[in-house]
Amino acid sequence: MFINTKLDRLDQKITQIMKKIGVPVLRYSLGILFIWFGLLKALNLSPAQDLVAKTVYWFSPSWFVPFLGWWEVVIGLCLVHKALIRLGILLLAVQMAGTFLPFVLLPEVVFGTKFYALTLEGQYIIKNIIIIAAAIVIGSHVRDKK
Repeated sequence: MFINTKLDRLDQKITQIMKKIGVPVLRYSLGILFIWFGLLKALNLSPAQDLVAKTVYWFSPSWFVPFLGWWEVVIGLCLVHKALIRLGILLLAVQMAGTFLPFVLLPEVVFGTKFYALTLEGQYIIKNIIIIAAAIVIGSHVRDKK
């Protein structure tokens, strides 16, 4: 009984801390991710450049990849500035729609030998499901007082 009570109190404290810092940590980490990946594209240093160029072939990659990069930087900056979260999530939603295009336009690039066996590029894209979920959680807190 004594151990369970102490563990329960410890558990309560830990979950209170997680509740207090969870959304800000999520928001800043997502913002940093977008700024970092965006800068890589803007500076022509991204390993995803070829994938972007092959996917959005109707635009010249010489301007579109950097444009996409700066778009991502703006998303990241919006996410780290609380007053701009709504704009950041809107821009993120538009950008996320485009990230899944390779599944339709380039299935040979994203799928391995089986439809469920994703290539490295496919895994890079599918992880955006977590980014979308994170944006939903962040967006669900924009009206919080603190």
